[in-house]
Amino acid sequence: MTTPIFIFEDNEVKNLQPLTYTRPVYDLRCGILTLKEKAERYFPGREILLHTREYLIDSVKQNFPSNKVNEIPENIDELIFINGRVVVDNEFANNLESDGNDSAYYSDGTLIAVKLSSDRLQDARKNTGNIGEFLSSLDLPEKEITATVIKYPWNLVHQNGQELVKDYNLLTKNEQVKIKGKVYDGVNMVEPDNIFIGEGSKIKPGVVLDAEGGPIYIGKNVTIFPNSVIEGPCYIGDGSKIKVGAKIYENTSIGPVCKVGGEVEESIIHSYSNKQHDGFLGHAYLGCWVNLGADTNNSDLKNNYGNVKVFINDEQIDSGSMFVGLTMGDHSKSGINTMFNTGTVVGVGCNVFGADFPPKYIPSFSWGGSESLTTYKLDKCMEVAKRVMARRDVEFTAADEKIFKTVFELTKGERALREFPEEV
Repeated sequence: MTTPIFIFEDNEVKNLQPLTYTRPVYDLRCGILTLKEKAERYFPGREILLHTREYLIDSVKQNFPSNKVNEIPENIDELIFINGRVVVDNEFANNLESDGNDSAYYSDGTLIAVKLSSDRLQDARKNTGNIGEFLSSLDLPEKEITATVIKYPWNLVHQNGQELVKDYNLLTKNEQVKIKGKVYDGVNMVEPDNIFIGEGSKIKPGVVLDAEGGPIYIGKNVTIFPNSVIEGPCYIGDGSKIKVGAKIYENTSIGPVCKVGGEVEESIIHSYSNKQHDGFLGHAYLGCWVNLGADTNNSDLKNNYGNVKVFINDEQIDSGSMFVGLTMGDHSKSGINTMFNTGTVVGVGCNVFGADFPPKYIPSFSWGGSESLTTYKLDKCMEVAKRVMARRDVEFTAADEKIFKTVFELTKGERALREFPEEV
């Protein structure tokens, strides 16, 4: 029997807020696959167990019904724990497979994996709620191995190009036929052997698919409207639509059921989000159920070409990069002509609008823009979320309501610090 895998969250998931307010860290996308899906692919045939924060348990069980959550069954006598922030690849998987002893694995000071058996595993069963702290406290032989570990949202974006190539190769290695959808006359494909088009997808006349710089993976039931240009490496998820004349540049991932137009470069759009109109999105990560109004733009490069600083947990962090765009949490929206400054972070459930640049950090459940911000009432925000999700035949469940209410409470202090006026 192959050793099961237990993917856990550690305390550093807070550095990936607001994206991790509404999902476990291993459900973030980098490349084509989420971090969880990479672990499943590189450890094939394994039972996958999951750990998450208490308020996300119901949601994780709802979204991943085949995985046990915060539970280690008694019939398991050996387990590999993997930090959910690790971008699992073949080298990482092989390093863990080659060692059969109980060990703790580190990469640059971060605990990335632990192998446990017998009595130690029995102790782990009693500590599944705070498993990260428990694993860190164990006295085990320590081994240093190379791994990519996501610390901040911009790490996902900067890693995205490499992961697009790896994921494309992983997903298409056994595909005998790569063009399964309908490609109309007048479509230009550069390096067609480097392009995958899923069943039910339609590529309309005038589209250019340029895979010379990297592969292009188009999922099932995707529509690429006329005169769009897509540069590889790039991923377009199942059921998404790329609007007329869109310019999708390299290192971009657009997840399932999105509508995207205008200009997008080196960005990740998780799923169920819309950026339908003209406007630039660069080096950005948008969560789920995001909607950017017409001519919304974000800056991803400072005029002095210096490193971009980003507010994380009320602390300004030097990203170490010249290129960092917008990070926007689930269920947030922008009005028409909204401008976001370099490295702006927008929380969960925000409605941002108005002239001039809004603040570079906008707490969750905020309403307004540069002139003023107020609290977006929880019940009104949930009411809108229900309507938006219903349009895609997705139910707003009790688990979703629990997340909204919890995140609203968790972020009250942020809004209070900014002296918000009355709620709207």
